Amino acid sequence: MVRNPERRAALVDAAVEVLAAEGARGLTFRAVDTAAGVPTGTSSNYFTSRDDLLGQIDTWLHRRLAPDPAVVEELLTRPRDRALVTAFMRDLLGRAQRDRTGFLALMEMRLEAGRRPELRASLMKSLRGDLDEGVAFHLASGLPGGAEEVTLLYLGTLGLILETLTMPGMLEGAIPGVSVPEGVVERLVERIVPQA
Repeated sequence: MVRNPERRAALVDAAVEVLAAEGARGLTFRAVDTAAGVPTGTSSNYFTSRDDLLGQIDTWLHRRLAPDPAVVEELLTRPRDRALVTAFMRDLLGRAQRDRTGFLALMEMRLEAGRRPELRASLMKSLRGDLDEGVAFHLASGLPGGAEEVTLLYLGTLGLILETLTMPGMLEGAIPGVSVPEGVVERLVERIVPQA
């Protein structure tokens, strides 16, 4: 295996682009090489198999899509109330909108995991780890609500991100007087999280 971390990172980024644009069936070493602008055969020198590449994408997406520590630090200067929970949810939604490709690739990984048990095990471990980490962060930060509320927000926000990225405009007018997606985030927090 070739040991050039910059090239490996560029190939994984290119694979994310291919995955988001073409889906899992379009994710081939040749497609990744083309997207990365490298000679044909380069990816096969860096990844032992397609499963290895998918595993690298899983690891990279969780770092790429993570919250910015500076944003988290700034948000934590605010009072621990529903407004702060809403701000954290808006940050998540904003990250999804800014890195549409990364979130679409993660959705494609979820679909592929439904067909590939070995990927499902790996992806489930990282996604469940993210959820558990979110619950622990919520509790440690003194935000209102607990594990149940965080899980419900996770599910609601995941659905909102899916609709926003794949069917923009479809939810417009579905809840009279509520803007999509920002107003929906506020409404989710209002309905799920108890008053502080």
